[in-house]
Amino acid sequence: MKRFMPLALAVASVNVAAQPLPIEHVLVTAPLSKQEAETALPVTVLTGDDLRRAARSTIGDTLGDIPGLANASFGPGVGQPVIRGQQGPRVTVLQNGTSSADASAVSADHAVSVEPLLADSIEVLRGPATLLYGAGAIGGVVNVIDNRVPRQRMDGLEGGAELRHDGASDMDTSVLRLDGGSGDFAFHLDALYRDWNNLRIPGLAVREAPGSHDDHVDEGHDDEHDHAEDENTDGFVGNTGGRTHNLTLGSSYHFERGLVGFAVARMENSYGIPAGAHEHHEDEHDEDEHEMDHDDHDHEGEEGEEGEEGGITLEVEQTRYDLVFELTEPLPGFESLRSTITYTDYEHAEIEGNGEVGTLYSNETWETRVEMVHAEVAGFRGALGLQARSGEFSALGEEAFIPVTDSTDVGLFLVEDYRTDNWIFEAGLRVDRDERDPEAETVGNRDFTALSASGSAIWNVSEDWQLRVFLARSERAPSIEELFSNVDGSGPENWVAHAATAAIELGDPNLDTEVSNNVDLSLHWHNGNKDLEITVFHNDFDDYITLMNTGESVDELPVLAYVQSDATFYGVEMNAQFGLGSLAGGDVQLGLFGDVIRGELDNGDDVPRLPPHRIGGRLSWSTDVVELWTRLQDAASQNRPGPNEAATAGYTRWDMGADYRVSLGDSELTLFLAARNLTDDEVRLSTSFLRDVSPEAGRSLEAGVRYRF
Repeated sequence: MKRFMPLALAVASVNVAAQPLPIEHVLVTAPLSKQEAETALPVTVLTGDDLRRAARSTIGDTLGDIPGLANASFGPGVGQPVIRGQQGPRVTVLQNGTSSADASAVSADHAVSVEPLLADSIEVLRGPATLLYGAGAIGGVVNVIDNRVPRQRMDGLEGGAELRHDGASDMDTSVLRLDGGSGDFAFHLDALYRDWNNLRIPGLAVREAPGSHDDHVDEGHDDEHDHAEDENTDGFVGNTGGRTHNLTLGSSYHFERGLVGFAVARMENSYGIPAGAHEHHEDEHDEDEHEMDHDDHDHEGEEGEEGEEGGITLEVEQTRYDLVFELTEPLPGFESLRSTITYTDYEHAEIEGNGEVGTLYSNETWETRVEMVHAEVAGFRGALGLQARSGEFSALGEEAFIPVTDSTDVGLFLVEDYRTDNWIFEAGLRVDRDERDPEAETVGNRDFTALSASGSAIWNVSEDWQLRVFLARSERAPSIEELFSNVDGSGPENWVAHAATAAIELGDPNLDTEVSNNVDLSLHWHNGNKDLEITVFHNDFDDYITLMNTGESVDELPVLAYVQSDATFYGVEMNAQFGLGSLAGGDVQLGLFGDVIRGELDNGDDVPRLPPHRIGGRLSWSTDVVELWTRLQDAASQNRPGPNEAATAGYTRWDMGADYRVSLGDSELTLFLAARNLTDDEVRLSTSFLRDVSPEAGRSLEAGVRYRF
């Protein structure tokens, strides 16, 4: 397919279904109960059959095809969401409105702890959402919503089970869910088990950087180059198998004016880091041991085994407790109160090939969120809230590069809504106090005060047309990894490498607060089964913090440093879907999709690890029983990779699938089949730190069965 991405042709569709866009969905993420059509925030919602169809093993992979979003993959075990080119500490992942409290913001190799297959809906705020959720949401918010604390009374029992197999990595997933209740009591139970082997790919896992051969000539690196070739695998990515266990129990008691509920969730996750990511780290160990391993190594015979390369494996454990309290008319003049207290105990170990623990990460977090909605006063209806979070993050071991750090974040916010016949206005203000207290000899405490404000307007031009404007000024305090990575090292000889990423990462304890000035302009047209939405955004950053490749190396490892400079991001996202009428007793729907994003630093350099321009389409035919669909996406090459970064080639991905539904009284059985990347294109994600050593899956087949009652 010819690669073209002119801005004028960027057209997008979030999901194409047999029915009009479900604008009736009430946003849980917003403090005020609003439908999608009542907010100027750029919102994407996955729910119902659309969510079931899109859901994959990671949250990044689940959302990666949506315009404005991308996936930062680190092998099949890790997929972090990217929103308009922002990821890591700028994107907040929530579980029912409170932080996931894992270590995913610290490093790209750390998996997000939320589970898409257990979600009722996923809401994504594209763009700054610091007003609602603090500094970590300066790039956007992903809120994964489930029913672990039942918010509604129930009489009886309902639930479901699902089995699916993904041939890309021989991944088997089993899901069970039960919801029930009687009278004032309701309960929830869900469980998931997943295991997978090495990821199958077209061709070689590791691609050679331009000039890599020349760089090794006459410098005594021939043996190391041979080692790199031995680490390279053909047809699969080594050391990418893993397994996951999830179990959640929750209950709620409902009374006349509200409810109180409690839930506990346990997650255990084990996954390998792609072999090519740690080849230099492995060189630091005994050479004789490696020679023995390589002599006995048979790539072809061990393709389906996990961890055969003796690489790094991450062992993750997380226990989360949620206490929820909701009350109507808590005080005179207030309509409702919603409060959540969450405690999360997270730990993961980076296990070396010899079984030793290289680094032990832990994150113990308390978070409280309280929202109160006041009654209408002079036409204004609003909500005020408090969000407080405290935690201790630690990285212990010989390869720990971040000191133990205590963090405290407290935020107060106010949001007000005003409406006329054809207009909806919203404005808000938030102030945050962030404190970072590291146990380091070379640096002291850092305190930050962040002020954020936003305003928006929606003009209902007619029954079909709507114009939305959203303005936001947001501030973000630097994260602990940006401030304190390797701050205790007195020089290159004492710097500690991050084993999983095979790089040395240098923080800067003198970083200032990052400031974002963002504007979104959206035009929405909706008529029956036809829908079109165009969003243009422009975001100016003062003191933008970037992890830059310095071009230097220590012990064959690249040196990456967090630096600040002004930056500008701009782009367009468009949604279009059209009902084409009936054919052979079924409804035909066409969706077109795409996005464009650019990011430039003040010195003219490109921001690294941005997604490419994308364009494509989806065609479906559906009845009450059957849906057939095909999807084609063309991604341009990313020729603006950033300083000292390698470009990525464009690709075309063609997917197709079918769903077959059988009604069994009050129950439903669904059989689903999907073939992905039918052209077997090599796909290397420009957003990934591992794009040079770990491409995405090649041609694969996914099949499953889902039963709901």
